[in-house]
Amino acid sequence: LEGKGVATCPDVPLPFPQVFSIVVFGSIVNEGYVNRLDESEEHCIFNRNRNACNYGITVGVLAFLSCLLYLALDAYFPQISSVKDRKKAVLSDIGVSAFWAFLWFVGFCFLTNQWQASKEEDNPMNEGGDAARAAITFSFFSIFTWVSKAFLAYQRFRLGADSALFSQDYMDPSQDSGMPYAPYTNEEDATDAVGTYQQPPAADAFDTETQGYQTQNY
Repeated sequence: LEGKGVATCPDVPLPFPQVFSIVVFGSIVNEGYVNRLDESEEHCIFNRNRNACNYGITVGVLAFLSCLLYLALDAYFPQISSVKDRKKAVLSDIGVSAFWAFLWFVGFCFLTNQWQASKEEDNPMNEGGDAARAAITFSFFSIFTWVSKAFLAYQRFRLGADSALFSQDYMDPSQDSGMPYAPYTNEEDATDAVGTYQQPPAADAFDTETQGYQTQNY
């Protein structure tokens, strides 16, 4: 990738990942804990499994913070002059997006399984049902948004690797192979060449020698 840019022009970031993250952890925090009529302690709406609610909240919050981090990176991206640093930034975007897509897939399967295993007697009033379904639905949507985000980052990486268009402002001119170079000349060699140079004899010298030459008869 020498002499070529690596995806220096970030496209407009998708707003869906951070919005979906807010919906997931917001739904669980607000209405994800219910209690029975004869109990005062609240339990997670997903089969009274606190780990399910904690997982949804943790993944949602961290995914939202990750979105904010990469929004800041996209804003700072054009100011990165190093090709290697820009390459690392795009590769990290690909890896992080794929990682969050996997976590949302796990979260969707986990929440769906626990929701199906929930008992009616644990929530006789059916409180928080809409919030639980919203968390499951937007966890499913988040899988595709992060996968598409990783795919777009991969396309930008290939575009930057195959074209020098995006790095022309940051390319070092000395790395351009088509740029002509002046031949290197040593100062001492140049002095010797000047000192040993002799001016060719004038034409009059040959005429003088010719006139002074006498033919001898044998």
